[in-house]
Amino acid sequence: MSATTTTDKSTDNKATSDTKTPANRVSAAGSPDKDSKLVSDQGTTSIADVVVQKVAGLAAREVRGVHDLGGGAARAFGAIRDRIPGASTNIGQGVSVEVGETQAAVDLELVVEYGVAIAELAKAVRRNVINAIEQMTGLDVVEVNINVNDVYIPGDDEEPEQSSRVQ
Repeated sequence: MSATTTTDKSTDNKATSDTKTPANRVSAAGSPDKDSKLVSDQGTTSIADVVVQKVAGLAAREVRGVHDLGGGAARAFGAIRDRIPGASTNIGQGVSVEVGETQAAVDLELVVEYGVAIAELAKAVRRNVINAIEQMTGLDVVEVNINVNDVYIPGDDEEPEQSSRVQ
């Protein structure tokens, strides 16, 4: 009997852990929700992932205290890209999204400015991103996960001037 209980617990744990995987964050039901703003008698509207990614990236950058988005490698590639004439800035850098028919989930990687209260900043970023996505796309935002991976300290990014050894 205890083996059955153990099996049931492991099955329950597996079911619980499966609901936390990114693939299950956003509802992608076979039939669109008729109450959705994206479905009407005249047709349906679908929103591409890149659209939600750009909206989220712009909304996050609007919040005072957010210095940049993305991890170290992404920012390094971005810095190289910015030095190339004619290259465009990647607005979606540091933003991962998952978009279903009526819902969206967002993951952000932030670099915050030194001295900013991170918990308050995260709350403001989350609120701004949710409002922007819901207003612009009509999608329901089910979650916005924020990963603060660095603190910007003014003067850290400046390259030291090389003095000439000879005059």
